[in-house]
This record gives sequence, C-alpha cells and structure tokens, in this order.
Amino acid sequence: MAKQQIMGLREFQKRFNDELACREHLFHIRWPKGFMCPKCGHAEYYSIKERNTYQCKKCRHQTSVTAGTVMDKTHLKLVIWFWAIFLVAKDKRGCSAIQISRELELPYKTAWFLLHRIRKSMSNRDEEYTLNHIVEIDDTYFGTKQKGSKRGRGTSKHKVLVALSKNDKGYPKYLKMQVVPNLKGKTIGKFVEKNIELGSMVQSDAYRSYRKPLADKYKHDYKVFDPADGMLHWLHIIIGNAKSFVSGTFHGLGGKHLQSYLDEFCYRFNRRAVHSELFDRLLFATTLATPLHFAELTA
Repeated sequence: MAKQQIMGLREFQKRFNDELACREHLFHIRWPKGFMCPKCGHAEYYSIKERNTYQCKKCRHQTSVTAGTVMDKTHLKLVIWFWAIFLVAKDKRGCSAIQISRELELPYKTAWFLLHRIRKSMSNRDEEYTLNHIVEIDDTYFGTKQKGSKRGRGTSKHKVLVALSKNDKGYPKYLKMQVVPNLKGKTIGKFVEKNIELGSMVQSDAYRSYRKPLADKYKHDYKVFDPADGMLHWLHIIIGNAKSFVSGTFHGLGGKHLQSYLDEFCYRFNRRAVHSELFDRLLFATTLATPLHFAELTA
C-alpha cells in the first residue's frame, strides 16, 4: 500500500467531489502497478465507460473497481461510500447509523448496512495480525444482566475475551477482543491459538481455565488478581474505554452484533498512532474485504 496522506475536510471535498474522482482513486488502490485481470492476470484492457467496468483484452472478463470487495454490487454512489468512510475515520468516538443517516441523508437501514460493511473491512484487516512478545489476557462482560442471574464469571451478560500485547517498556501495542459463548478452557484455548503467537509470555490472573490452554506452548505468568500491584493495568483501562465506546456511541446495543462493534474499537485502537491517516487505511481495507450481504446480518 502506498504511503498514507494526512487529509482534512477541505482537501477531502476537493479530491473526491464526484464519481469519476472516486472511481479513479479506487482504481489506483486496487491496481497500483496498473490494471491486472482478476481472472487471467493480463494487463491490457478496454474501458467500458457506460457500465463503469473494465474488460480484459485476453480473456474478455469484465470487472469493476468494487467487484469482489465489500462494496460489490452496491447501489450507493461511490461519493457516499467515500463520505461515510471519511466520517467514520474522522470521529474517534465512532459513528452510529443515526449519525450517518442524518449526515448523508440516507434511510436508517441503508446507513446501518453501510456501517456494518465498513466494520467488516476493519475486522478482516485485523485478522491478519497476531499478538506476540508479552501479552495480557482477561475476560469481561458487556450488556445487561438478566434478573436473578449470577455475578462475575457466572453472569448472563455477554462474555468477551480480551488480549493486549505490550512492548519492552510495558506500554500497549495491539488489541484483540472476541465474544465467546463461555469461559471454559477449550474456548480460551481456541482464542489463544488463533490470536497469540506460540512462545509468547502471557500474563493472566489465576483463573483455572487459563492454565491448561497456556501451559505447554506459552510462558504463562499468572497470580491471584490484585489491582494494588498494577496487575493487568493497561488491559483494564482499555476494557473500560471499550465499554464507554460501545455504550456512549451505540446506545442499547444487543449481543447479536457486539463483535462487529468490538472489532471497530480494536481497529481504531491498533491505529491510534496514525489516526490522521485512517481514511486512506480504511478505504484500502474496504478493497480487501469480501462482500457482505444484508441477509447475513439479519438472519
């Protein structure tokens, strides 16, 4: 990916004021070294302007700048997509569907679906990375407790595993959060295997379900939790921030799409040092993510 550019509102309006400008920009993002047919790899093509497609001169396969991406077969103009991505990238607190609906004058359902596709791009991008070196891990809970249910790890709230890698000075680097059905050792083991590199130092409290999954392939440092000694300090600060992010921007969020919103929080956190470049990074991510259909979200 090309070097990111810092862009303000005036520069954004100047660069992406019509469909042609947006389409040409996506063309260069998808094919930075020139067009390459996704079917046969040939470089020569015809431009079919009335259909906004490109036809390979060799195999005659037709494609577009959005084909195969999260924007595939979209009925929205590219200008709307660009504005939505810009607004999401610009606001550190995140954007709700109500906000996007008002700002871009879209029906609520359209804005809601648009944002979920953007969040899928965030999720797919972060799936490429794993945590390493020194990693803190803990569990937390989101949502409302059912009347009469237990507290703590027996709660009826949505259970979430959280892992945070740190640098040599002990400061946060990268974050992973995953909604899980339970906190059994097998579930924790799958999360750890997917998200943490083998041989890493993993720090946790003494909860027994962490011990077996981390015993053989990781250096496991655990002890009874004591907040007074700074144990899991950064992890708990970030968990608090995540809860504020979800409850502050997305009021009344249920469990069905919780993972999507946690993916957005992680994506933002993992790029906190390059916030001013987030538009370019997020736009690039949408070209890598595969299509998402409305039925997948409402099933």
